[in-house]
Amino acid sequence: MGTPKTGSRSGGRITNSLVALSSAAVLTVYSAGYLRTRAAAEKLNSSERSRVVIPTELSPTPPTASAPPRVESPAPAAPASSEPRVRKPRARTLPANTLEAAPTPTPTAKPAATPVAPVATPTLHVAEPPATPTPAPAPQPQYKDGIYTGWGTSRHGDIEATVTITGGHIASALISQCWTRYSCSVVAHLQRQVVDRQSPEVDYVSRATQSANAFYYAVVQALSKAK
Repeated sequence: MGTPKTGSRSGGRITNSLVALSSAAVLTVYSAGYLRTRAAAEKLNSSERSRVVIPTELSPTPPTASAPPRVESPAPAAPASSEPRVRKPRARTLPANTLEAAPTPTPTAKPAATPVAPVATPTLHVAEPPATPTPAPAPQPQYKDGIYTGWGTSRHGDIEATVTITGGHIASALISQCWTRYSCSVVAHLQRQVVDRQSPEVDYVSRATQSANAFYYAVVQALSKAK
């Protein structure tokens, strides 16, 4: 057998190493270039995706030979209806800023009212019952019951009066003593006036004024004791 050549083996190994190194260098350069251009390629792809494809307008079709005009047959007439056709009024539209004035109604004259004669109503006269007289209220008692005396003086003498009170009223007024210059008979009628008037206010007596005053003061003093 022949001995292998060592020089050819070492040369083949070197050649393989160079090929491997050059392949690795090419791959490295390609990878670096791919990484650098990847961002630009993605941006370009995104811009192309966002584009809108506008279809190209087709050119108009050239006119062809004109066809003969088409004659349309008239539509058959609708059968005549026995009912008259009523035309509907069209709605009138006014602008928004225009108001149509409403028609003013024309006043109509009212017929004159016919006077009606009043009807006489019969009046009924109803006899009213006679009014019942209201009794006068009883006088309230003014004095205490009992017998009281009093004196009255004058320039012509004195008179004593005795007054009797019954039921709070004057029952009698008498001249019990007379010490006047003239007789007391001229003033005796004044005793009844005191009972009728229930008061010592008596009349004046002509030519016996002083005696009448003495009797008046005597009755006043007696009644002052009865209050």
